[in-house]
Amino acid sequence: MTHAADLLAALGARGWTVAVAESLTGGLLASALVDVPGASVSVRGGVVAYATDVKRDVLGVDPALLDSVGAVDEAVASQMAAGVRRLLRADVGIATTGVAGPEPQDGRPVGAVCIAVTTPQGGTTTSFLLEGDRAQIRAAAVEKALTTALGRL
Repeated sequence: MTHAADLLAALGARGWTVAVAESLTGGLLASALVDVPGASVSVRGGVVAYATDVKRDVLGVDPALLDSVGAVDEAVASQMAAGVRRLLRADVGIATTGVAGPEPQDGRPVGAVCIAVTTPQGGTTTSFLLEGDRAQIRAAAVEKALTTALGRL
């Protein structure tokens, strides 16, 4: 069983739904979830908030926070997860933001990734410094998001 299937099983056991807010993963996390047969029971949808103004205007990330720390930050990821959870009326919100490369962004190195998960029981955020090329960093960020969500459940 994959991490995506494990997460969907854990959500299903609780009767919970999930929504994702993705920046650097650009839809890969939603794709990993909907690749699992029966995902429609738990997956509400997702927002690819690649641009900073989408994080602000669609997901409700505080503009002052974005101005002060940039888009790659645990607090930003946390607000993204809370925003998509609220926007799509899901029980669980998962967010990814980071730098896949090829260049650093907002003073953050290539491979810097922040993941946030919010549930009815609270939330968690974590940061990683992943290695590899752009595709490897994005794929690893999806796996980190899935395992972080599983750990939170």
